[in-house]
Amino acid sequence: MQLFHAPRSCSLGIRILLEEIGVPHQVAMIDLSSGQQRDAAFLAVNPKGKVPALLRDDGTVLTEFQAIALWLAWRFPEAGLIPSGSDAAARVIEAMEFIVGTVHMRGFALALMPGKFVSSPSAQEELRAHGLRVATDGLHHVSTLLGKTPWLSGSRPGVADAALFYVTYWAKALNIDLPAALGSFYDQMLKRPSVLRAIDASVA
Repeated sequence: MQLFHAPRSCSLGIRILLEEIGVPHQVAMIDLSSGQQRDAAFLAVNPKGKVPALLRDDGTVLTEFQAIALWLAWRFPEAGLIPSGSDAAARVIEAMEFIVGTVHMRGFALALMPGKFVSSPSAQEELRAHGLRVATDGLHHVSTLLGKTPWLSGSRPGVADAALFYVTYWAKALNIDLPAALGSFYDQMLKRPSVLRAIDASVA
């Protein structure tokens, strides 16, 4: 398999899941800052022009964080990336969807890239502030979901935890104070060889 991945982007979470599984894979780096995602070569892989994209062994490409994460969990059940019970699995998917759909897309996307949505400098500042509020409020909500348990996905980190790590990674970069439960989660994730390998690959 080959993961199309941009350093410090949400595809970091998929990189972590691949490392957790331990399946052989290659990583193709996409430089978003230079607009490589709009190059013809990458658009031939993913016409949406964004990461992550996963080229699977059968030659087909899967896109969107949630779809890739769930496919990996179902394709490699021995990795324990999602609970086997339907209700527990639904709760993990619920948490992952909130992290990606709200904390990321309605929060950090606006805070980090307001220029993609509005052109006025004053409007960009307002949008950035709004995005930071949404991201911060969302992180506090996820902290309550996590509670005193180490992982969102069960007995080990899984699909929801991979999503939570990349947004807490962004929060750290923006000097956002994390709730205690998320601070502990982040520290524990940084102790995992899979995460350290994924980060090393992202910043290389």
